[in-house]
Amino acid sequence: MTRLLVVEDEVHLAQGLRFNLEAEGYEVETTERGEDALKWLLDEKRTFDALVLDVMLPGKDGFTVARELREARHYIPLLMLTARSRPEDVLKGFESGADDYLPKPFNLAILIARVSSLLRRKSWLQQDSEPEDVGDTYSFDGKTIDFERLQLNSGGESYQLTLMEVELLRYLIQHSGRPVTRKEILENVWNLKEDTDTRAIDNFIVRLRRYIEADPTKPKYLTTVRGLGYQFEPGKG
Repeated sequence: MTRLLVVEDEVHLAQGLRFNLEAEGYEVETTERGEDALKWLLDEKRTFDALVLDVMLPGKDGFTVARELREARHYIPLLMLTARSRPEDVLKGFESGADDYLPKPFNLAILIARVSSLLRRKSWLQQDSEPEDVGDTYSFDGKTIDFERLQLNSGGESYQLTLMEVELLRYLIQHSGRPVTRKEILENVWNLKEDTDTRAIDNFIVRLRRYIEADPTKPKYLTTVRGLGYQFEPGKG
């Protein structure tokens, strides 16, 4: 049975989520503390198929929990919940390693659909088929990005990416050879149309360069266009 971990400190909401998710056929464990999630996932190695994580928690907040999981190379599919839906908070959630983000109050049917989508991605990651069977890869200069499995293979090394890292790479590749503005990225990758701080985008670019550049301080593939944004140039290796 598919097992979900729900971290939510509003008891009535946690109970409601558990009841409805169990009605969908999932096995659900709940806790109100982020520290419990980190202990169960990282120390005790408990197995869950997806994590529903609130941002506002006592002790370590959801952003911190997500970041510590990703730093420990734990890539459980992660849906972040929050009452704070400002663009800055959405970007902070993705930057911390969330795969999806749902502001409160939310429609229960939408949450269930988002969880189902995360679980489908997890099943793709576990498939044993060869990459060419997936039909959604991109290769350049000895590197291959598998968009379905959220993986980058380079020089014999395999790197697990977050969904948002993959979506940003996909967008840059689709527009390779021309500058892409930060505003374009906000609107077309994160669906944010309000003015917001774009430094989170710069942080994503720094991380992507660590994966694809031989020397991230002197990028050849993912270059900065001063005063504008970024440009992907696959033929510069």
